[in-house]
Amino acid sequence: MSEPPIVLDELDSKGIRRRLDDGIAAALSSTGLVEVRPDGDDWWYLLPTGKVGAVRIGGLDVQVRPKTGITRLLFLLGYALDPGFRPEDVTATAEPDLWPALAESLIRQAERALAPGVLQGYVSVDEALPLVRGRIRFADQFTRRPGMLLPIEVRYDEYATDIAENRILRTALRRMATVPRLPSGALSRITHLDGRLRGVHILPAGTPLPSWLPSRLNERYTAALRLAQIILRYQSAEPGPGDLTIAAFVVNMAKVFEDFVTTALREALAPYPGHTAGQYQDHLDIDRSIPIRPDVVHLVNQRSVAVFDAKYKLEGPSSRYPNADAYQMLAYCTALDLPAGWLVYAQGAAPSRRRVRHTGIDIIHHPLDLTAAPRQILTNLDNLAQDAVRHSTGWSLSRASTTGW
Repeated sequence: MSEPPIVLDELDSKGIRRRLDDGIAAALSSTGLVEVRPDGDDWWYLLPTGKVGAVRIGGLDVQVRPKTGITRLLFLLGYALDPGFRPEDVTATAEPDLWPALAESLIRQAERALAPGVLQGYVSVDEALPLVRGRIRFADQFTRRPGMLLPIEVRYDEYATDIAENRILRTALRRMATVPRLPSGALSRITHLDGRLRGVHILPAGTPLPSWLPSRLNERYTAALRLAQIILRYQSAEPGPGDLTIAAFVVNMAKVFEDFVTTALREALAPYPGHTAGQYQDHLDIDRSIPIRPDVVHLVNQRSVAVFDAKYKLEGPSSRYPNADAYQMLAYCTALDLPAGWLVYAQGAAPSRRRVRHTGIDIIHHPLDLTAAPRQILTNLDNLAQDAVRHSTGWSLSRASTTGW
C-alpha cells in the first residue's frame, strides 16, 4: 500500500523532511515541482519552488496546493488558453486534491458531451485502393509505385468519429486513467467513456494538438475540450530511473498569472481603439542595446498609450509591494514615453499610485484577489482597462494639442 501523499502549501517556506531513495529523489527533482535538498543518510528536505501541482513516482505522491484553490487554478489556466473558458467549465469544487479534481471535472464534462452521442465529422483519409475514390495523389503514386497502375494512392473524405474533437477528448481520458489515487468509481467511468470513443485515434505524447473551432455542431463538446486541452498541456506520464513511472501535473504560477492577465486585458481592451500586444519588445536606450519586454502594451496608431506588468509575488493582502518592480516600471514608462504604468499583483493591499520625483510619471499598483469569484476577477480587470484608457486618452489629447499629432 502506498504512503499518504506529502502535501505542501504553495507558500510553505519550511518544507517537509522525508527519507527518499536517491533515484526517487532525483526523479522528483527533475519534475521541478519541489526543490529536493539532501540532509544526509537518505533524508531530504522538500520545498516549494513557485510551482503547484501533483507528482506521482512509484509509491510516492507529492502535492503542492495553490493558494487560490484548485478550482480557481483551473479557471486561470483555462481562461489564459481560451477566453471563452467559463467558471462553470470546472466542476471540481468538492475535491481537495488535484488528481481527483481533474478527473471528476473531465468525467462530468465528457459525460455531458457524449450524452446525445459521439460527434461525427468529415475526415480526410489517405489510402491505396484498387479503384479511384476521391482524388488521386499523383506525387505519392509516382514515388511509391512507379510504373504501376494498381493500387492507386487516393485521398477521400469520410464521415466518421475520428475527428479532432474526439481525438483530444479520448487522449485526455486515457491520460487521466493513468494518474494515481483515483476513486474506483471514477476509473470505471473513464473506462466507459473511453469505450464509447472506440475507433478514435489516441494522440502520441508530445505531438501538437489538432486544431478545432467552436461551432454550432460541436457546442456540446466545448467545455470538455477546453478542460481536456489543459490536461494534455500540463500533465505528463513518462519513464523515470529504473522501472519507475513519473505522472506529473506541474504548473508555474507566475507564468499562469502572467498569461491570464495578458489574455484578460487583451479582451478588456478590445472594444477600444488600437490593439494590445503581449510580451512587447522594445529597448531602453537609444542604441537599442538594452531590451525591455513589458507583459502588456496597448498601442494606438503604433504609439504606446498604456503599459502593464503582471507580478505573482505577494503572499497576502498586507504584503508590501517590492521596490524593484517600481524601478522596472519606471524604465518601461521612460522608454515608451508614457506618464503612467500599471503593476498588476496577485494579491496585496488597496490600489496605490506613486508619483516619481522630478518626473510626471505615476506608477500604479493594482491588486487582484484571485480567491474572488472568476467574474469578479474579470470585472476588476475590465475596470483597470477602463481606467487606463481614460488616463491615456486625457494624456493623448493633451499631448496632441502641444505636438500637433
